[in-house]
This record gives sequence, C-alpha cells and structure tokens, in this order.
Amino acid sequence: MNYIKLLNAAFEKFFFDDRLNPTHISLYMALFQEWNSSRFADEFFVNRRELMRVAKIGSKSTYHRCVTDLHSWNYLTYFPSNNPYKGSKIKMTIIKTTDDTDTGQYSPILEQVAEQYRPRSVPVVGHNHPISGQTVDLHRPVSGQALVSNINNHY
Repeated sequence: MNYIKLLNAAFEKFFFDDRLNPTHISLYMALFQEWNSSRFADEFFVNRRELMRVAKIGSKSTYHRCVTDLHSWNYLTYFPSNNPYKGSKIKMTIIKTTDDTDTGQYSPILEQVAEQYRPRSVPVVGHNHPISGQTVDLHRPVSGQALVSNINNHY
C-alpha cells in the first residue's frame, strides 16, 4: 500500500463529502494511523479509549456516532465488540482517487484539496531554516522552543 496515495485519496473524498464534520475526519485520521501501524492489514483491532484520546473526542456517544457514520458511509467496516477485554475490529475501505494512476501526474482536484489545508503564513524573505534551507513559518518555532516577544512588555 502506498501511504501517500491512500491519504490523498481520503482527503479528496473528504473534500466532496458534505456529511463529514471535523470529528469524523479526526477519527478517520486516528484510524488511518492505526491501519498504517498494522502495516495496512486487512482487518485490525482498536482500543476505543486510545482512539478517542488520539482523535480528541471527549464523549463515548460522539465516538460511537462517528464510527457508525463512517461505517454507513463506506469509509470503513466496523465490527463492534461486546467484550470489554477485546477491542472492536476495523476494516478500512481502500479509497480510489478520481485519477488513480501511479504516474505521479498533476491532479487539479488534489491541488484544490491541498490548498484547503495549506498553512496561511506569510514567508519572510531571508529567514531560512539554517539546516534545510526552508522558509521558517513565523508562528512555528524551529527548535520547538516557544518564542515570546519582549517588545512593549511593561512590568
């Protein structure tokens, strides 16, 4: 399985599916990571508590609503477990892109999807990352250290 192709296909499908809300997408992404961790196994078991933590879902009812929605909308197949010691089983649906080729050709649809998720920061000319040469986003520190301005601080 090609991780990037599968992820791009999912984002393309999300773009055109008005039924989805951010919680559905967050849960799908958490499930996608579990699927990737299982080396894209045909089926895998999940821990609801862990998925809720990763997807930032605080309510069991929201989790169950979203997973059953994703099941009914054919994003995945959900096999609930009634055993508290055994997780539910998930089978992810392999989503095909509208241009499902391996040639790496430009896809205007994927470009639209990517544009929706691109950060809106303005690059500063001459402020490049010292190692990679990439432009630094002023709102994201390179070292992981939070940057705090000391300008106009009155104590």
